[in-house]
Amino acid sequence: MDIVVVSIGGSVLIPDDNDFEYLSGLAELLVSLSRKVKLYIVVGGGRISRYYIKLGRKFGVDERILDEMGVSVTRLNAKLLISALSGNSNEYPATSVAEAVVIGSDHPIVVMGGTTPGHTTDGVAASLAEFVQADRVVNATAVDGVYTKDPNKYDDAEKITEMSFEELLECCKTSEWKAGPSNVFDAMGAEIIAKNRIPLLVVKGRDLEALESAMKGGSFSGTTVGGE
Repeated sequence: MDIVVVSIGGSVLIPDDNDFEYLSGLAELLVSLSRKVKLYIVVGGGRISRYYIKLGRKFGVDERILDEMGVSVTRLNAKLLISALSGNSNEYPATSVAEAVVIGSDHPIVVMGGTTPGHTTDGVAASLAEFVQADRVVNATAVDGVYTKDPNKYDDAEKITEMSFEELLECCKTSEWKAGPSNVFDAMGAEIIAKNRIPLLVVKGRDLEALESAMKGGSFSGTTVGGE
């Protein structure tokens, strides 16, 4: 049985656009797929997390405290997904990679949010993938892959369908850490993925057909990093 870690952005999970229908469909897909692959789901904070962080930053709140706010939102989002899964996963979000691994021995689907300040949920997903020796990491984002520019802002943005691990590292370089980043994948997570040569599949999270195919390791419309 393949082991798959899925990083789902909070803005994918609840963008305030037919969220109940999407969550219901996602839960049904995950339950069905969990009979064939072992699933570890890491949920991000998305726009709600960034809202709290942005507002808190105006009050001069320390970045570590801001990130703690963001972590709290990721766990709230994770609890919502757990509710949609209706008893087919752990009851409460795992709060560490080690806890997620332990929970995995008793549940076909393990759901968690963030862990500690300074670690994005992408980084958590990569760490978890390293620990459980995952066959692949699926990054479910708001766009259908990696682009040369933000496709929501630039009409001339070009989609990149295949990338090497080295190209991923270059793409994810950042000069400083701040709470609430919104990159396609974060630098720490990219380093872990590259070091362990774990394939990373970037897919539009609201496209359940493409998401299913990516989780199965099949062909999909998105970006494959490190594929053979």
